[in-house]
Parts: sequence; structure tokens; C-alpha cells
Amino acid sequence: MKIWNWNYAFDILPEIISALWVTITATVVGFGLALILGLLWTILIRSDSKIVSSIAGGIVTFVRNTPILVQLFFIFYVFPEFGVSLEPFVAGVLGLGLHYSTYLSEVFRSGIESVDPGQWEVATALNFTKRKTWTRIILPQAFPPVLPVIGNYFITMFKETPLLSAITLVEILQTAKNIGAGTFRYTEPFTIVGVLFLVLSYPASLLLRNLENKISEKY
Repeated sequence: MKIWNWNYAFDILPEIISALWVTITATVVGFGLALILGLLWTILIRSDSKIVSSIAGGIVTFVRNTPILVQLFFIFYVFPEFGVSLEPFVAGVLGLGLHYSTYLSEVFRSGIESVDPGQWEVATALNFTKRKTWTRIILPQAFPPVLPVIGNYFITMFKETPLLSAITLVEILQTAKNIGAGTFRYTEPFTIVGVLFLVLSYPASLLLRNLENKISEKY
């Protein structure tokens, strides 16, 4: 038997590429959720209320220090015992978003702390509301320096989406498994999956490196 069969590889390529869109969609939606929750954790941790700050900090610490796979299993398999049944895609996006939000909260924290403290004083002097202070002064200055780090987490999330196959989501890796199980040939499907991840991840990492160099020059 040939180790590599080009005809077989080209035959299964469309099915794998089709599944790739599930992976990309899960990454984009999950990361959007992570950005929102990450910023929310950061704001809550900075709250004047010690109770709110402690609860938010406790949640972030707990989620960050437990395996993402355990969290995915909990959301998909344990939530139904409490009457909350989620589709694999929804459970996967929620798990990814929640897990990575805890890391992004630290990124946002460092970006916010890099803003000149005098900016807060200016906002107070101008009688800005808290909402206006955050949206008009602090966040526009906090985001640009941390964009490369945010981008790196996006790429990392993309490369960890195969974990979603553990909760029965038929993404790119699960598709490769199914193809291999049906034909008893695994070399081609798994190689194609690896190449697709490389083709998408490596150029993105180069773009981020270029962005990081430009930002470092500016700041």
C-alpha cells in the first residue's frame, strides 16, 4: 500500500476544506466573545466595590487555571443536568470564549495601566462620565499597544479548535478522523489538516510580527 495517495488526497480535500469553515467560524465567534468578556472582567476587577472585584478576580483565576478541555466537557455534558442543553457549536464557542477571556483580561489590564494616569485626571476635570472616560479616552489609548498580543491569542485559539471534536463538533479534525475511519487511511487527511493550519497560521504570525514592530517604533 502506498504511504501517500494523491488521488485520494484530492478526493477528500473538498470535504476537509468545507469543515475548515466550521473551525474558522468557531474561532471568530469565540474570539469575539472572549474580547467582550475579557474587557468586562478587566472593568469589574477594577471596580470600586471590593465584592465585585473579588468575585470577578476569583472567576478569572479559576477559569485560567483549569484545563480548557475540562471546561468544554463541563459546559457540554454537565450543563444539561441543570436543564441547559447546548449544541456542540454553541458549547464550543462558549468554552473557547470564556477560557480565552481570562487571558485577554490580563492583556487589557496591562494596556489600561500603560495609559498615563494624568488622562484619568483630565477626564475628571472635564466632568466626563465613567462611560465616556472609558470609550473616549482610556480604551482608544490602551488598545493599540496590545494589539499584537491579542492577535497572538487569536492564532492560539484557532490552533486549539480541534479540541472541540471532543464534544462532537464536526470541525476540521473530526472530519479528518471520520474520513480516516471510513477508509482506514489516516496519513492524507491528517496531513492535509496540518498543512491547512500551517498555511493559515504562519502568514498571520508574520503579519502580527510586522504589526508589533510598527507599534514598538511608535510607542
